[in-house]
Amino acid sequence: MTSYRQPGTVLTDHRFTVPLDHARPAGERIELFAREVVSSSRATADLPWLVYLEGGPGFGARRFVGRQAWLGRALQDFRVLLLDQRGTGLSTPANRQSLPLCGGPQEQADYLAHFRADSIVRDCETIRPWLTGGAPWTVLGQSFGGFCATHYLATAPEGLSTVLITGGLPSLDGHADDVYQAAFPRMERKNAAHYARYPQDVERARRIAEHLSENQTVLPSGYTLSPEAFQSLGIMLGSGDGSHQLHYLLENAFARTSHGPALSDTFQEAAQTALSYAAHPLYAVLHEAIYAQGTRPTAWAADRVRAGFPQFDVGKALAGEGPVLFTGETIHPWHFDCDPALRPLRETAQLLAERTDWPVLYDAERLAANEVPVAAAVYHDDLYVDTERALQTARTIKGLRTWVTDEFEHDGLRTGGPRVLDRLLALTRGDI
Repeated sequence: MTSYRQPGTVLTDHRFTVPLDHARPAGERIELFAREVVSSSRATADLPWLVYLEGGPGFGARRFVGRQAWLGRALQDFRVLLLDQRGTGLSTPANRQSLPLCGGPQEQADYLAHFRADSIVRDCETIRPWLTGGAPWTVLGQSFGGFCATHYLATAPEGLSTVLITGGLPSLDGHADDVYQAAFPRMERKNAAHYARYPQDVERARRIAEHLSENQTVLPSGYTLSPEAFQSLGIMLGSGDGSHQLHYLLENAFARTSHGPALSDTFQEAAQTALSYAAHPLYAVLHEAIYAQGTRPTAWAADRVRAGFPQFDVGKALAGEGPVLFTGETIHPWHFDCDPALRPLRETAQLLAERTDWPVLYDAERLAANEVPVAAAVYHDDLYVDTERALQTARTIKGLRTWVTDEFEHDGLRTGGPRVLDRLLALTRGDI
């Protein structure tokens, strides 16, 4: 273990080894990395633990400096563990560079099938006794981290003292098709709100899409910016300042050159930063797999469902007078053609999309008998998680208290962290 200091905090790095497949504890093992954070004024105190499960899938835990965002509020009460979930951050990373060590696409797909919420929770239960001496801990789950926390409640509630969920109550039995049938209408609403706020962006988006339709565009990183890839910048619309950031990106799209208008270097750099999955490839590779349960394959659900929403067809929009609609948190086969970080994983992703032996993730009966204090922030029109299905799940989990708010978007824990965390803690403690 290595300990060091930042402003107001003491940090300790931990590394653990756990089975790749918890059903085969004597088999292959992988490494987990987690960063312990405690207030410098309470570094030697006997504090309860809070483990943070990041959203995603595919993102490592936040790299805070000092007491940023929600962390400062958490450090008032807890010793915090920022866990890099398996395959992310410093936890045996899984990406185009490392996955070939497993073998070919089939071996890679079999390996990645162990990187969902069920395995992440088993990881937590493996390392918890080493850190807490066996005491249960509080889990804070953001987005996909909330999916993991819900699975935790259904499978290992004895390890939990409290559960706090922000923007991450999953549908307990919905197929990926159901998720995206509900998602595209939300995306359309977010587009309407953006264009109402910035009507000048209607023409700007059309002009960019027309340019991309007529000119093959490869960004400096090697990313092929197709019209559909351009539409996927709509993922920005799910965050608190995302509409404004998208507007600023669009307003600087073209530069005057000796050969006529061209996409500006500034736009290209911003677009490739927003669109690349180089830093979090599992987000794309496993995105639909996080919803999979039972024998029904996901089979590129978002791509199939999108066909039923012709208003998102960029070609039809350009042929008519309708606005070019941005898409949101959807992954499509063409992502694995456009993004150089994903191209080597195209066949692996296809095999995962075809997979038909997914374990069930949620036990509604056990959740209905829950005794762990639970509170969840549900964002009123969350782009990424369907509010109606989230509230259905909330009603299933015994004792869960919700805070439904339209003050924040999906990133409320980042933008309003102290207030969000304080409210959820008060709900679980019966203070409100």
